[in-house]
Amino acid sequence: MKNFGLSKNERVKLKKDFNKIYTEGQVLYSSGNKLKVNYFIESSVNDFGVKAAFVVSKKTGNAVWRNKVKRLLRVAYRFNKSDLIELCSIKNKKLLVAFSPNNFNQKKNKKLNLEFIYSDFISLVEQLRKVI
Repeated sequence: MKNFGLSKNERVKLKKDFNKIYTEGQVLYSSGNKLKVNYFIESSVNDFGVKAAFVVSKKTGNAVWRNKVKRLLRVAYRFNKSDLIELCSIKNKKLLVAFSPNNFNQKKNKKLNLEFIYSDFISLVEQLRKVI
């Protein structure tokens, strides 16, 4: 497994996993209130680690803008995932997360870059580490 890659095994793809995240999971908001993460933690002896999804609503903007937001979220996650994976493997936990924008859309923010999202993303990861 690559350090900064995102393989298929590291993504949330099943409908039952999304249902767990959104029905039984909890929500955290970033310090700048730009991003939110829905997460579900379960204790697991055999299957531990982190699975991530990146979700953007159709109401926030057109397809090009939504894809750019998801791409930026994936980049930020890949740089910070090693801490979460290590912590989950030590504590034998399985973490399912869904990252999404909370308080920005295409009308407010036409131009996006990684610096706009990155500080809030790091605050979300720190909050997740405390919860695990």
